[in-house]
Amino acid sequence: MKNKKVYLIHRWGGDSESDWYGWVKKELEKKGIPVGVFDMPDSENPKIEKWVKYLEENIKEVDEQTYFIGHSIGCQTILRYLEKLHKHKRIGGCVLIAPWFNLINLEADELKIAHPWINALIDFSRILEHCNNFLCIFSKDDPYVHLDEIEKFKKNLGAKIIIKEKQGHFTEDDGIKKIPEILEFIT
Repeated sequence: MKNKKVYLIHRWGGDSESDWYGWVKKELEKKGIPVGVFDMPDSENPKIEKWVKYLEENIKEVDEQTYFIGHSIGCQTILRYLEKLHKHKRIGGCVLIAPWFNLINLEADELKIAHPWINALIDFSRILEHCNNFLCIFSKDDPYVHLDEIEKFKKNLGAKIIIKEKQGHFTEDDGIKKIPEILEFIT
């Protein structure tokens, strides 16, 4: 049997070294699970087409041992990548940290960047052809993701949900250095 492998897609304005990414990479690699953490293109002004294309170009093979970890806009990127995946390709699962279909408390310039992500529809039936194992982790005090988003992930993806206290948007600025539930889900 092939070994598990993981791809981590960072948040808007982040990079491969941000937040808790180094921690999760190190912990999974200790267990013999390789982790690819990308520096997504133009992170301060993320575009759907560029980010999805980047995954298509940099992820050569997926199978039932492939897992994805997404953070914020990285979650949307993973879902949109899965939506476009060739038929009959299945992956092991996805952990989505602070995932969203809509955002709150954005400045006007941020809203302009987020607009296509919020308004371009996602075909959930296509995603479910490739994966039906989702864990979504939310924080009660996330300044950008309202807890109303939880129902959308349950309804559309059948996601398992964890709601944490005082984690903000799960960034370094929020003091988040590790998210142990990620390891529990993947290992």
